[in-house]
Amino acid sequence: MFRSFFLDRGWIRWSLLGSLLIALAVGLRVQIDLKINDWFGDFYDTIQLALTKPGEVTFETLLGFLWTFAGLAGISILVAVLLQFFLRHYIFRWRTAMTEFYVGHWPQVRQIEGASQRIQEDTMRFAQVAESIGAPFLSAVFTLAAFLPLLAGLSAHVTDLPWLGSIPWSLVWLSLAWSVFGTVLLAVVGIRLPGLEFNNQKVEAAYRKELVLGEDFHDRAEPMTLVALFADVRKNYFILFRNYLYFDVARYSYLQFSVLIPYIALGPTIVSGAVTLGLLQQILRAFDRVQDSFQFLVNSWSTIVEMLSIYKRLNGFEKRLKDLAGEGGLKAT
Repeated sequence: MFRSFFLDRGWIRWSLLGSLLIALAVGLRVQIDLKINDWFGDFYDTIQLALTKPGEVTFETLLGFLWTFAGLAGISILVAVLLQFFLRHYIFRWRTAMTEFYVGHWPQVRQIEGASQRIQEDTMRFAQVAESIGAPFLSAVFTLAAFLPLLAGLSAHVTDLPWLGSIPWSLVWLSLAWSVFGTVLLAVVGIRLPGLEFNNQKVEAAYRKELVLGEDFHDRAEPMTLVALFADVRKNYFILFRNYLYFDVARYSYLQFSVLIPYIALGPTIVSGAVTLGLLQQILRAFDRVQDSFQFLVNSWSTIVEMLSIYKRLNGFEKRLKDLAGEGGLKAT
């Protein structure tokens, strides 16, 4: 999964230089986001001035703010589009490296049960999941590094937290505590999901294999056999659905209530009039960015569950491949 791409000299330009390019693009988007956060403060302060003192702000001034935002947003969109285009090529090269590695050991691979599914379907799904989770994870790390100091500085404007009083770096500690709570909550609630997803692939593979054999052999894929195999598929899916039911209740309840957290925390500050509208928008936006970064596991839990399931299957496949190749052969990732 990893050695074939990151430790193979033939893929060094894509794996290492490509990773560096992705990191630079993600970092650039985060820096643009910081500038947009500053823009929100100035823009909403101007809006507040215009609403409280008619005639103080001209229409041209507002247009100037909007043009500035359009420029920043345009650059961000351009970087995002180019990053996504490059990322798709990068991930497909990773899948290609895995496929070449497995196919290069075909005499051993063909002896492993379900090898065709591992090489075709699981490498494809591994690539898809890596694409959907890799860049967002990097973005979460960079966003946290950029916005955490900003949120710490903005916390100085918070007078008191409800029921807790004055706490240094209050918004930082609050976002961290709330995110840790959500991560632990969903990890506990969804603890069975990776194993169930793994079992799901096993029963699906058994059902699919019998159907394939039935195309070549008249004594295979008998109706009774297919009914029994599909019953196993249905049983596992129903168990999976029940587990996702209470997992989704916990996840969506937590995420929905998260919207209220910064307003509750800033309640005493807002009612005391200690902040302007622009500063309030900066605080809310910075808090949202930091909280989203801390909540990466919460927001990506379903994808992480799928990744763990795929990794478990491919890791078992590579261990079996290593055993067949002998002591001087392969190393499992």
